[in-house]
Amino acid sequence: LIVRIHYLSLEFYMGRTLQNTMINLGLQNACDEAIYQLGLDLEELEDIEEDAGLGNGGLGRLAACFLDSMATLGLAAYGYGIRYEFGIFNQKISSGWQVEEADDWLRYGNPWEKARPEYMLPVHFYGRVEHTSNGAKWVDTQVVLAMPYDTPVPGYKNNTVNTMRLWSAKAPNDFNLQEFNVGDYIQAVLDRNLAENISRVLYPNDNFFEGKELRLKQEYFVVAATLQDIIRRFKSSKFGCRDPVRTSFETFPDKVAIQLNDTHPALAIPELMRILVDVEKLDWDKAWDVTVQTCAYTNHTVLPEALERWPVHMFEKLLPRHLQIIFEINRRHLERVAAMYPGELDRLRRMSLIEECDPKRINMAHLCVVGSHAVNGVARIHSDIVKNTVFKDFYDIEPEKFQNKTNGITPRRWLLLCNPGLADIIAEKIGEGFLTDLSQLKKLLNFINNDAFIRDVAKVKQENKLKFAAYLEKEYHVKINPESIFDIQVKRIHEYKRQLLNCLHIIAFYNRIKKDPSKHFVPRTIMIGGKAAPGYHMAKLIIKLITSVGQVVNNDPVVGDRLKVIFLENYRVSLAEKVIPAADLSEQISTAGTEASGTGNMKFMLNGALTIGTMDGANVEMAEEAGEENLFIFGMKVEDVEALDKKGYNAKEYYKRNAELRQVIDQIGSGYFNPKEPGLFKDVVNMLLNHDRFKVFADYEAYIKCQDKVSELFKNPKEWTKTVIRNIAGSGKFSSDRTITEYAREIWGVEPSDVKIPPPNEPRP
Repeated sequence: LIVRIHYLSLEFYMGRTLQNTMINLGLQNACDEAIYQLGLDLEELEDIEEDAGLGNGGLGRLAACFLDSMATLGLAAYGYGIRYEFGIFNQKISSGWQVEEADDWLRYGNPWEKARPEYMLPVHFYGRVEHTSNGAKWVDTQVVLAMPYDTPVPGYKNNTVNTMRLWSAKAPNDFNLQEFNVGDYIQAVLDRNLAENISRVLYPNDNFFEGKELRLKQEYFVVAATLQDIIRRFKSSKFGCRDPVRTSFETFPDKVAIQLNDTHPALAIPELMRILVDVEKLDWDKAWDVTVQTCAYTNHTVLPEALERWPVHMFEKLLPRHLQIIFEINRRHLERVAAMYPGELDRLRRMSLIEECDPKRINMAHLCVVGSHAVNGVARIHSDIVKNTVFKDFYDIEPEKFQNKTNGITPRRWLLLCNPGLADIIAEKIGEGFLTDLSQLKKLLNFINNDAFIRDVAKVKQENKLKFAAYLEKEYHVKINPESIFDIQVKRIHEYKRQLLNCLHIIAFYNRIKKDPSKHFVPRTIMIGGKAAPGYHMAKLIIKLITSVGQVVNNDPVVGDRLKVIFLENYRVSLAEKVIPAADLSEQISTAGTEASGTGNMKFMLNGALTIGTMDGANVEMAEEAGEENLFIFGMKVEDVEALDKKGYNAKEYYKRNAELRQVIDQIGSGYFNPKEPGLFKDVVNMLLNHDRFKVFADYEAYIKCQDKVSELFKNPKEWTKTVIRNIAGSGKFSSDRTITEYAREIWGVEPSDVKIPPPNEPRP
């Protein structure tokens, strides 16, 4: 019985493909040698490839890691998404500010994709619903065609190749040339762009919902095309079905699994219902049972501003039939709740799919929970928060629906590809099995006192640091001290991720050097990188603050090379592959309870950096795996944050109490770091003092003390490196292979396989 898995995501942050393909096909050394004999350098060639930047951050990169793991585990899996003509913008820093430019990644073509016009499908929008004796009909719609582009997804040395199918919007040839448009032929052809705009550009928001009609069109576009594709494949008579055409949908959930990556593809639920009820003529209850058994939903955030809540009036215009179906799903859902909790009107209001505000909105997360057989968070602490707060009412009714699936990363890209030196010395000690079974890394604990191994680990890290320093000098003409601690925070810029807390430490460290210039300080290079959503004013201001602090610090002769501040421009997958192997310290400092999981944290851990972090997201499980004493854990836990909320967070108290903090804030506010525009950062200071949702000051003192512990340990290179080895040895849990194995067994009902299928040139047995 083949269960096909369909991973639906509006983002796939793939990065570059060439090296990954060579590694998974076991061809890297052969290609290296061949290219070398042609007098070329493979690394230079690899650096020419554009990143496929079809994602914002964690959610999109997770989808990419999952594709790699699903292929490596021999699952019959398809990634479905949108082929954006323009991916995440390229970030330029100009006078210290972020400037966006379009990412024209297809300019020179994309050799990895194959257009499949033979599978082109129609997608309908607008129109109205007619109720006939034969059921509802959605009529007078506008049609957009969905053209599939297939990209191969090779597993690691197992001869499995899966498919990522991305849809591109195309106008039908009669678009706008129907009877009412007689005469204006030229305008009609120009208007084809309106239809084709659907797949033009990725929305650049991370953890933020912006209720734009074009975005809703994108969400329905990918879902409608994908579901037609799934049903066409289900009905085709191949794969153990005697009938020329499968007509019964009884077996649909046994053969088809649909995983919703966040609520963005939530319309799969009403769309599948529409097909089953309106087109295939199943009765509602049967159709609903099939839908729920087929769909599963992954929640990625608990931040209220990130939850999708679409206005009903937008649905009414764009997807009138889906609105009716959602109303009916909601009616039956509330009927069930009312029967269980008679008279509890407030519970009904809380649990409704429709929020009775002005304007009325559809809560897509509620739709997903009601319409899925499994709901999962992405780290243990996050899944607990989901059960105890965000979806508590739903958990009370169906606790068996809620699961945890802690995120992971693919060790092929995030160790073997980006850090071959480290992969080599690990393989030397424990063999190569860890690449497909990362839990084997715990065998490294046997070498914790092996001086040669300790030396090798330190040497690989130093080489990676030198290589990255050379890259920064070549590309950005900045010289850094490779003996310093490489202290790195790379992720999207967001208040909850608290790049500001990092910034306060930078300034405090600077002030300490200025105060006592002859004292010995452990030197640091602090690098911060990440993109800000173009409309996120505070995030852009945070970038300007970091670059302004850098201007002052980096040009102060008293400081010398004891402290350098670098803003890493245009952070993306291919830059992550360069910077992560060179890191000594990984900054994972979100307010407890805000970062659902994090995956960058895992990449740093696997690549021999130590973590300074809060008990948030997967940091909690990292500390559990490696031993809490081997991470630099500081600050409030979720319970402390809740207690502080009850009491009322008063930032001014911390400001008054702590003289060092007060000096730092006064410098930011007074224009010390931007004398030409002294009022520039007043919004930042005002936010920190008066309405900081993420409580930066509450963790400030603990953070500074923890940073002092970091410097202390770094002075003892051998102890530092032994701690690094304990971290690498504890990182085995965080392979996406383990994550996907859990999804397969506990949600999709399939068993992964490590069978290597024979290569195409060998006769089948």
